[in-house]
Amino acid sequence: MIKSFRSIALLEGISTLALYFFAMPMKYLANDPIYVKNIGMAHGILFMLYIAFAILLKNEQKWDTKTFVIICLASIFPFGTFYIEKKYLQTT
Repeated sequence: MIKSFRSIALLEGISTLALYFFAMPMKYLANDPIYVKNIGMAHGILFMLYIAFAILLKNEQKWDTKTFVIICLASIFPFGTFYIEKKYLQTT
């Protein structure tokens, strides 16, 4: 299950970057909101999967509360899930 979580973390991070640095500029600079709609939907699904997998893996990986909160909060920030994947998910 950790391999699936690593993949989801990577995809969630990519979707965050695509949303912030491609879709949103296209919406506001080119007046084309379709990218926000499509990428935003994919990002939302990946975000929910990321959090769900984190919850499922908390006990299996024996994450303490601080680690669990860091892993969950990282999904909010650009590049956050990449950091989590390198720091917490490769060592398990």
